[in-house]
Amino acid sequence: MSYEYRDTSSSDQGNGPGPAVMGASTLTGNDVYNPKEENLGNIKEIMLDMHSGSVAYAVLSSGGFLGMGDRLFAVPWNALTLDTVNQCFLLNMDADRLKNAPGFNKDEWPNMADPAWEKSVHNYYGTPLAITKPNIPHG
Repeated sequence: MSYEYRDTSSSDQGNGPGPAVMGASTLTGNDVYNPKEENLGNIKEIMLDMHSGSVAYAVLSSGGFLGMGDRLFAVPWNALTLDTVNQCFLLNMDADRLKNAPGFNKDEWPNMADPAWEKSVHNYYGTPLAITKPNIPHG
């Protein structure tokens, strides 16, 4: 369910929960596009860093058909930008480059707490290891 259905009273003026603070369940299912307006997939899961309480990754599902054969990608949260106008996320990455990103299937998730794995994923997406919030335009 995307936030367009649940957070109908949202605005950046303080009336409602979004877009500066939102429920994770309102973001799962949202599409992810790149600047070329190519659909890269959709958000399947939001992963929390239990030590810091911050969002660490959005799990992006891509490449399948009707849920079959999807490949999953742990995209660092700070690599995404929330597009409140089009109600989607933006990822500055070509579709071909995403196909070569470190990914996994639904039955074999990586150890996301492994520092070597974390470093390789952040290096691939060009994001710092420090967990930050996604860019959310105001206004």
